[in-house]
Amino acid sequence: MKLSDIRIRDPFILNDGGKYYLYGTTRLPEDGIGEGDFGFDVYVSSDLISFEGPFSVFDEEEGFFGVCDYWAPEVYKVDGAYYMLASFKGRAGLHGVGILKAEDPKGPFRPHSEMPITPNDWAAIDGTLYYEDGKPYMIFVHEWSQIVDGTMCYAELSPDLTHFVGEPQLMLSASENPFGRPSRLRDGREGYITDGPCMYKTKGGELLMLWSMKGERGYMECVYKSKSGSLRGKFEPHSLLYGDDGGHGMIFEDNSGTPRFVLHTPNTRGLERAKIFEIIERDGGIALK
Repeated sequence: MKLSDIRIRDPFILNDGGKYYLYGTTRLPEDGIGEGDFGFDVYVSSDLISFEGPFSVFDEEEGFFGVCDYWAPEVYKVDGAYYMLASFKGRAGLHGVGILKAEDPKGPFRPHSEMPITPNDWAAIDGTLYYEDGKPYMIFVHEWSQIVDGTMCYAELSPDLTHFVGEPQLMLSASENPFGRPSRLRDGREGYITDGPCMYKTKGGELLMLWSMKGERGYMECVYKSKSGSLRGKFEPHSLLYGDDGGHGMIFEDNSGTPRFVLHTPNTRGLERAKIFEIIERDGGIALK
């Protein structure tokens, strides 16, 4: 099938062994999938044009902490194994980020962390993995549905990627984003969404964070930059990367070493598709080619 045939939100592409593994949120209620059919799939390609799949890589299992809302899987190869960071809603009604593990990018993945590793009393989603000075960190969202003004946070992970070491640290608040616009909470109040962080180090050594929220024309993807070049530095707005109702993107390298950016667009339920761009480094940041 073609990429345009795949309905997907929150796309994530792992390039491993010359093949591209496309993960994302695909088992959506609008597809007619009923309660209890929760899990993650992967599509596989050698050229980013034609894909095979879907292949199931994780299905809901007895006793697992996630009861619904299986969202935004990201898969990383670390020391020969594959780790999936993904969002789940637990039995207490809050979202949290858990980590799964497999020996192959096509799975099967199994729980690696006993419970979500984000704080038990936080509504948290969209974990992404980043290494700095040899240490693993997770950047994630503290949801606007709980705190109204959504934030991005980071926390150091244990070397075995099973739990946080120390407390989460605040990186930014969505209301400060000059490219963003407020959204409406269910109770009518204005709130500010944070969604889908992705870390990227440019060839010039600039540390960027891509993330999404509502913009002038729907969903949008913006770029923030660390003033110090470190995860611990202050992140400030840099540029609007994509403003035409698309977001939750990430950057990967293709087989030629060219950096690519993938996101889902439009953000309309039922119409979401992954779209891939080349990126270039410009003005201390990045732009779509």
